[in-house]
Amino acid sequence: MSETTQAAQPTLDQLRAEAMEWGRRPRRFGSWYVTEHMVRAMRAYGWTIVVGALGQPVLYLLGLAAGLAALIQTPIDDRGVQVDYLVFVAPALLVTAAISVASEEMTYPVMAGFKWRRYFFGFNASALSSPQIANGVIIGAAARMTFAVAAYYLFIWLLGALGIGWTTVPNPETGWIAIPAGILAGLAFGIPLMAYAGWIEDDKGQFALVQRFIFMPMFLFSGTFYPLDTLPVWLQWIGWISPLWHGAELGRLGTYGAAVPPLMIVVHLAYLVVLAGVGYLWGRKVFIERLAK
Repeated sequence: MSETTQAAQPTLDQLRAEAMEWGRRPRRFGSWYVTEHMVRAMRAYGWTIVVGALGQPVLYLLGLAAGLAALIQTPIDDRGVQVDYLVFVAPALLVTAAISVASEEMTYPVMAGFKWRRYFFGFNASALSSPQIANGVIIGAAARMTFAVAAYYLFIWLLGALGIGWTTVPNPETGWIAIPAGILAGLAFGIPLMAYAGWIEDDKGQFALVQRFIFMPMFLFSGTFYPLDTLPVWLQWIGWISPLWHGAELGRLGTYGAAVPPLMIVVHLAYLVVLAGVGYLWGRKVFIERLAK
């Protein structure tokens, strides 16, 4: 009986092999485990996400349609393309929705992971690596951005499809381009913000300053409500460096065929990718250094 029991017990090598096998899976899919945690954590404010994603386009677009757009009868001349005011504004508001999500998901949740709840350190004590934790934060935020911009696009498309009176997507066959454009702009703004949130040690109002002195000027002076070239030159630079303007230009290209030169399409895409890439390298470095302490 004792020989049978002894034979059934695993050897040290078998236990080591089993432990290594259990460790390989988190190493292989670690980013997705962190993503799962971030998405599950969003359930705590899930109604805020749903109401924000559905209510924001209703309030903004219907407010503009019933208010400002009703006063602006003259079509907007966007580099030779004549479009209604609401058609011009809608893609920029879609991109703004993605950037707004990025400003929420890449700030306080990151601070919580490092300082308040410190769950990033718990993740890092397992088989998960620091870069995987950063990846999971980014993918989780991108998932919420996708939901927000998809809901936004569906709403502006339905305005025309249901014949309500506004055709906010004159080119529905290419209008979907606004969705990846918005997500890319959100990542270009959010990933550097994530790196900054991980870099600071204490919340002393820095995120409020970002909202007031970065997000709001970007929202107002990035060609959101009027073509950028109508602004004085000394204000146009805000749009040039703003991910919102670059994303909105790509969205307008898709929704109504804005006259964006091919070279500028490359510039818009390259700027957003480089901004996100540089932010990722910084964020990866921040996560590695802070989680090693």
